[in-house]
Amino acid sequence: MNYKFVELLPEVKSAVDAGKPVVALESTVIAHGLPRPQNLDTARRLQSVVRSQGAIPATIAIMDGKVKIGLDDDELEILANTDQVVKVSRRDFSNVVGRGLTGATTVSGTMIAASWAGIRVMATGGIGGVHRGEDPDVSADLPEIARTSMMVVCSGAKSILDLSATLEWLETHGVPVVGYGVDDLPAFYARSSGLSLEVRADTPTSVAELWDIHTGLGMTGGMLVTVPPPEKESLSGTEIQSAIDRAQAQAVTDGIRGKYVTPYLLEKVKEFTGGASLLVNIALLENNARIASMISNEIANSST
Repeated sequence: MNYKFVELLPEVKSAVDAGKPVVALESTVIAHGLPRPQNLDTARRLQSVVRSQGAIPATIAIMDGKVKIGLDDDELEILANTDQVVKVSRRDFSNVVGRGLTGATTVSGTMIAASWAGIRVMATGGIGGVHRGEDPDVSADLPEIARTSMMVVCSGAKSILDLSATLEWLETHGVPVVGYGVDDLPAFYARSSGLSLEVRADTPTSVAELWDIHTGLGMTGGMLVTVPPPEKESLSGTEIQSAIDRAQAQAVTDGIRGKYVTPYLLEKVKEFTGGASLLVNIALLENNARIASMISNEIANSST
């Protein structure tokens, strides 16, 4: 890691150096995923949730051309209220850093930067995946999970994607997918996709044990830990599928393509569910951050 381009928040560096639990948090949810002012409120809340479990939060972004591993409150506020923030995956780092831009890291971008700092656990809402359609696009999140040694705690892939094809892609590329307290893959807004998983773990300790074995065997790549959204806020599969179908049809009518499809569909799903999807999104983000912090604690304890 070249510290000319990368800067660790002092408390993050101290925690990593001391082998204490640290949880990486992505920043596209702040810049692109949630509306204002919920984006800043949620970003602050996620950091607070991580701290409440005895771990150190490391929200990752690029600020004025510097990769920041850990953001202070002023930086969170700037990111939440800045327009035209670049979405950063693996391909984008050199351009955004070299041009001195501000960028928000996706799941894949967060994994890369966190791994530079020696962080091994990250929390997010939902990963990208295989898009629906005859010529499906594959999110950069998937190959990154297959190549980078990182535990990603999430609620599965976003429901607007082809979940069956996404699970198949992960299997083909050797990524362990663990159901946290569940036997089926969560469907982001809904608690179950109906797709069975091979591995289930019911406690942070059991997840940490799986991770220790995975890394101890020298397996390359990461591990996906899938957590269903909290039952109180979750939507039924029928309800969310109806909203997705309407959103997909509207996207075709409006000629939406490429990288614009996902944010368009998410916004339409929020509209068609009367804002309920936004509430689920915020609730699962907080829950995933909490569980990731508990797992990070267990991994740190097993290393001492």
